[in-house]
Amino acid sequence: MIKNYFKIAWRNLINSKGYSAINIGGLAVGMAVAMMIGLWIYDEINYDKYHKNYDRIARVMQNQNFNGEVSTQFSNPAVLSQEIRNKYGSDFKYVIQSSWNIQHTLAYGEKKLLKTGSFIETGIVDMLSLKIIKGTDNGLKDPYSIILSSSVANAYFGNEDPIDKVLKLDNKVNLKVTAVYEDLPYNTSFRELTYIMPWELYLIQNPWIKKMEQPWGRNFTQTFAQLADNADMEKVSAKIKNVKLNAVGAEEKKFNAAMFLQPMKKWHLYADFKNGINSGGRIQYVWMFGIIGLFVLLLACINFMNLSTARSENGRKKWV
Repeated sequence: MIKNYFKIAWRNLINSKGYSAINIGGLAVGMAVAMMIGLWIYDEINYDKYHKNYDRIARVMQNQNFNGEVSTQFSNPAVLSQEIRNKYGSDFKYVIQSSWNIQHTLAYGEKKLLKTGSFIETGIVDMLSLKIIKGTDNGLKDPYSIILSSSVANAYFGNEDPIDKVLKLDNKVNLKVTAVYEDLPYNTSFRELTYIMPWELYLIQNPWIKKMEQPWGRNFTQTFAQLADNADMEKVSAKIKNVKLNAVGAEEKKFNAAMFLQPMKKWHLYADFKNGINSGGRIQYVWMFGIIGLFVLLLACINFMNLSTARSENGRKKWV
């Protein structure tokens, strides 16, 4: 019985090649477009979920008033993490200061490559739940150490064991490889973090940071945080609001700096701010493409049904 159904279907396809190509092809293209858009949306809404502590990670941001307009920025003073740990330590598991991702030349023997990484305080391995393949997750305690992503380690050492090998940073400083971690996926905000160096080394290379007369007046680093297990994101964000304002001098107070936490789940899709208020971001494109995908799929289905109905009517008339 089933075999006969297939024979009849195949015979109809052969006898009506043009109609079949248009009808089935139109439906297939519509479904393919909807599926591609659906996969893209899935990737977008799962951004940063690679990190196990996704729901408790945030970055510390600040609003400042410039000539009556509120500006939102990611940059913070280098002393911010220590101040937050000192005053609100019980609300956080980690508060971590970081440089921006920048390119450095790393050399091993005659091999010199330009790679992107950051100087970051200890605790970042646990916060980002980096998967250590070789070495130890405590490797950043030595100021002259470095941990590498798997792809960077392979680029320099191939099949050799990279642990305890020495790389030269910018042809100036020797750094010992203490760990290798699994490459981060594309859909994470840290995907370009191909190696990590200790924050202490950053301070050693930039001694002016500790000698600044007004350390709260310079915004040039990033601050990331992981909340304590029993802490509430909104309540803690309200707590730290005046942490900078209370520390700056009279000249800086005019900017009325207000600190706040932006949860990791909003970094990618809700990154735009206008006058100190979140105004959306890529989430607008997610909604737009979602609607387009549904419209294309609906149109393809309607077209398929209309052609099928017209075909069946033509077939019925032949028999009358």
